[in-house]
Amino acid sequence: MSFNLQPINLKNEIIQLIPLQETDFSALYKVASDPLVWEQHPNKLRYQRDVFQNYFEGAMLSKGAFLIRDTKTNEVIGCSRYYDFNENENSTETSVLIGYTFIGRNFWGKGYNKALKKLMLDYAFQFVEKVYFHIGAHNYRSQKAIEKIGAVKVDEFEVEYYGEESKLNFVYLITKP
Repeated sequence: MSFNLQPINLKNEIIQLIPLQETDFSALYKVASDPLVWEQHPNKLRYQRDVFQNYFEGAMLSKGAFLIRDTKTNEVIGCSRYYDFNENENSTETSVLIGYTFIGRNFWGKGYNKALKKLMLDYAFQFVEKVYFHIGAHNYRSQKAIEKIGAVKVDEFEVEYYGEESKLNFVYLITKP
C-alpha cells in the first residue's frame, strides 16, 4: 500500500474530508469570503473572489486537497491538503506536508481543527515518518494551534504560494509516534 495524497475515505465523528472538486468552488468561497479568516494569513486578501480563485486553482492542481464537511450537518467548514510527499529510500526520512488549511470562523475553538489534524496525521503516519507544516510568520493563531498538538518549530523560510509572491513561513514538524 502506498501513500495517496487524496484518499477518499477520511472521516471521524466530527468531520469528513472529501477530495476537492471544481463544483465545490461556490460553497467553499462562501466560507472563505470572510476577511477575518485571513487576517493573520500571509495573503490577507484571500477573501476576495479573484484572489481566492487563484488559491482554489492551486488546490485543484495539487491533487491532494480536501473539502472539509461537518459530519453531522454536512456543512462545508473549510479546506486543507497534503502536498510535497517525499518518498525517500531511507524510511526514516519519508515525509509529507499538511497545509493550505482554513476553517470558517463558526467552527473556531470547537475542536474542528484538532479533529482535522488528527485525521490527517493518523492517515499520513501509516506511510511517512515525518509531517511538516508551513505556517505564516504572523499567523499566531495557527502557530499556537499546531504547537498544542505537539508540533515543534524547526525552520523558517520563504514559501511561494501558487501564483503569489513568496512570504516568510515557519516550518513545524511532528514525527511519527
